Amino acid sequence: MRMTFPTVIVRRGGFTLIELMVAVAVTAILLGIAVPSLLDVLLGSRLTAHANTLVASLQLARSEAIKRNAVVTVCPSANGTSCTDGSWEQGWIVLVNDTLLQAQGAARHGMRITGTASRIDYQPTGLGATVASLTVCRQTPTVGDQERVINTSATGRVSVKKTTAGTCS
Repeated sequence: MRMTFPTVIVRRGGFTLIELMVAVAVTAILLGIAVPSLLDVLLGSRLTAHANTLVASLQLARSEAIKRNAVVTVCPSANGTSCTDGSWEQGWIVLVNDTLLQAQGAARHGMRITGTASRIDYQPTGLGATVASLTVCRQTPTVGDQERVINTSATGRVSVKKTTAGTCS
């Protein structure tokens, strides 16, 4: 009499080459979709941070003008001690009666801050003597499609608006 044993099929765990290729393809497609969105979110965050820093300096200038009953100036400064002709991305300072209240360093590489005013003055009443518009945008490595526009009104109010003009040049 002959004994027969049941046949056992042992399947080894793992991926076939086709399963691996499908997984890699799906991952590549998802990364292709996610990376541009992530870069756009990162750009927006950086622009907002730069705009908020400038807005904080403008609000400080306004409150100090009221508190000290004196004209307070916000102007571009390359050296962090005195107003200079130039662009806002090299940094800016807040001054009252030639006394330095705050100095802000240069903007991050590739960022650009352009504006309609070379200085912004606040009167002792808190009113802005300068109506200005400053634009924060990315110039390099590529021009971003987002920017932040900071407006100061004649009443001294500061507002920030997000735009997608992408006109940084």
